[in-house]
Amino acid sequence: MPTTRRFQRGRILVVAFEGWNDAGEAATNAVRMVKDALPLVPVLDIDPELYMDYQFNRPVVGTDEHGEKRLTWPGATMFGPARRPRGRGVAAETPEPGERIDRNNIFVLLGTEPSRSWRGFVAEIIDAALVADVEGVVLLGAMLADVPHTRPISTFASSDDADVRAELDLERSNYEGPVGILSVLSDAAARVGIPSVSIWASVPHYVHNAPSPKATLALLEKLESILDIAVPRGDIEAEASAWESGIDALANDDEDMAAYIEQLEKARDTVDSPEASGEAIAREFERYLRRGEGPGRDDAPPWRPKD
Repeated sequence: MPTTRRFQRGRILVVAFEGWNDAGEAATNAVRMVKDALPLVPVLDIDPELYMDYQFNRPVVGTDEHGEKRLTWPGATMFGPARRPRGRGVAAETPEPGERIDRNNIFVLLGTEPSRSWRGFVAEIIDAALVADVEGVVLLGAMLADVPHTRPISTFASSDDADVRAELDLERSNYEGPVGILSVLSDAAARVGIPSVSIWASVPHYVHNAPSPKATLALLEKLESILDIAVPRGDIEAEASAWESGIDALANDDEDMAAYIEQLEKARDTVDSPEASGEAIAREFERYLRRGEGPGRDDAPPWRPKD
């Protein structure tokens, strides 16, 4: 089966994890939008007792629809089609007019990056993927980077599989250094013959404390192009516009912040110039990954550059 049909017509698992891989909550929010657009049901609930450190990722108390207090535990859940298709590429339930997500063989995995026993954690996911006949995995992540909020959010799609790169015209990442659970899952999938694609978005580090709907939208658009789907937008475009306008307002009241953003704009415009090669852009992403302790950069500074 050609690779493009594998990723655009086969059974695909779309993955995002909260934590180190999820700056601005961009990746998990993008995957959550895919999940909400499809009639999916849980097919795997991973026991958090085996993999989570509750002092690092604490359970959260909230009120359910009946007004009762409930605890929500950190963990991970894989969702699959409510009804298994009889053939590849079978259309999902009829969407609203003007909205399209055109197949019901998408699986989704959402959860919290585990604190321990990563090999065992990933083995559970791979076992479930094999049972579901998953043919490809798309991993979404987001990193904090020295990029301006006023420009389009950069995304970088890559694959370690040569056939996937050739068919989908992707880069190969040459990053070497600390990795998150996404890389471990990608490696485990490759070992059982399931290729993967990684999509990363760069989130302005000076607004790292808030969700970034603009980065969520950028990830969603890249995912749509790779899987040949269209996910209902909901309010995400309006939220992205409001996010950018809010940061503009802060910068207008702070000359130093405005000057710093202008420096980032000039650097970004240089990378986006016609003279810049794909390799140059890839190197920028490699540099972002190597900063600090990794994509999430838990110790990321506020908007001001360090002295």
